[in-house]
Amino acid sequence: MKRLMSLSLSAVMLVSPIAGMTQSNDAALIAKAHKIHDHVITLDTHNDIEPSNFTADCNYTMRLTTQVNIPKMVEGGMDVSFMIVYVGQGPLTPEGYDDAYKQAIAKFDAIHRLTEQIAPDKIGLALTPQDVIRLHKQGKKIAVIGVENGYPIGLDIKRVQEFYDRGARYMSLAHNGNSQLADSNTGETDGYLYNNGLSPLGRQVIAEMNRLGMMVDLSHPSKGANLEAIRLSKAPVIASHSAVRALAPSVSRDMDDELLEALKKNGGVIQVVGFTGFLKPDSPERTAALKKLQEQFFSNMGGGRRGGNREAAAARPCPMEGASTQTRRGNGMAAYVNMLPEDKRADFQKQLAEIDAKYPAGPRGNVKDLVDHIDYAVKKVGIDHVGISSDFDGGGGIDGWNSTDQSFNVTLELVRRGYSEEQIGKLWSGNLLRVWGEVDKVAKQLQKAQK
Repeated sequence: MKRLMSLSLSAVMLVSPIAGMTQSNDAALIAKAHKIHDHVITLDTHNDIEPSNFTADCNYTMRLTTQVNIPKMVEGGMDVSFMIVYVGQGPLTPEGYDDAYKQAIAKFDAIHRLTEQIAPDKIGLALTPQDVIRLHKQGKKIAVIGVENGYPIGLDIKRVQEFYDRGARYMSLAHNGNSQLADSNTGETDGYLYNNGLSPLGRQVIAEMNRLGMMVDLSHPSKGANLEAIRLSKAPVIASHSAVRALAPSVSRDMDDELLEALKKNGGVIQVVGFTGFLKPDSPERTAALKKLQEQFFSNMGGGRRGGNREAAAARPCPMEGASTQTRRGNGMAAYVNMLPEDKRADFQKQLAEIDAKYPAGPRGNVKDLVDHIDYAVKKVGIDHVGISSDFDGGGGIDGWNSTDQSFNVTLELVRRGYSEEQIGKLWSGNLLRVWGEVDKVAKQLQKAQK
């Protein structure tokens, strides 16, 4: 049988040498991509977490349904995960700040529990770029902490220092909805609090982040707030999970050319995100309908798409690998239906099905779409100012890169586009680590000047 198969393949090669050459070229390209993927440090700047998946009985040493966990990082050759302390925007009241702070601390504690108690032999917490290199050389996976939304600091600027001491190495000043620190991108349709900019406290927070060595994250605040943050920051800034607006004009979360140019001048980096709704947005009608549905069902759950109903989350069984998660395009709400009380789930699913029928989703974004956005950013601001992120377990995921075990596919597409190993190394981690290092350097200078 093997002989007959060999003869058949030979006959095909004789009849169609070009097809054979293509197969040979593909094999060589894949081998080249594997070599590069193995050589470079791969780093994803935005992976959301749920504390209930960081317990002794249910944690990231297991192959959970989460898009990110240690087995999937190993399979996908992903070295570094920025694990996110996210709290959705809630009321600007003492009670709101207190609840947000408690949610944030639970996520800080979860990450420390993983790296210090559950799996310190498998994954370590990096506090500096040098830690990333050291842990990588030890053969460990690496966690870094980012804060999505400065809302949990409330009105107490001392909490910036506290969050830094707990390991936070970047923070955005707003999420979806204006915070006490900054206007949000959602202000384009909902209106602004601070004339499309930062609040006085927000300006103080930027200065404190510079002093400490915490990267300023531009993903989610409004364009005006981001331009002001760039002007004020004495250190380079990042956009931890954004795409480019020129290719998705309707997405307020994406960065337009003016912001990209300002980012370049500042020396920062945009981490282009594998989130289908930011790469290939839905129709305005579908987007508006999904937003209304989200507000109806999730606005009273910590302002968010995840983590607000802590009691419900703690009561759920450990989500061991089964059906894949985050396959719906858009804002990923279907993946969080279990966050709802049981009496609301059927109504939510019914309304979501009605939206799907009335405003069908378009083709889902894929790895080629992601690299199209990377290409655009590289041509606009240069290879030194572009990186890669996923927003996994927070709505991210595209065809070909729907969980971290598929990360090689991104490298493969970059190789197809002609990027060199040096360039791919910059995109996957080099640029972000450079910015992080420069932020640390500025902090040391500012601290020295204060003495």
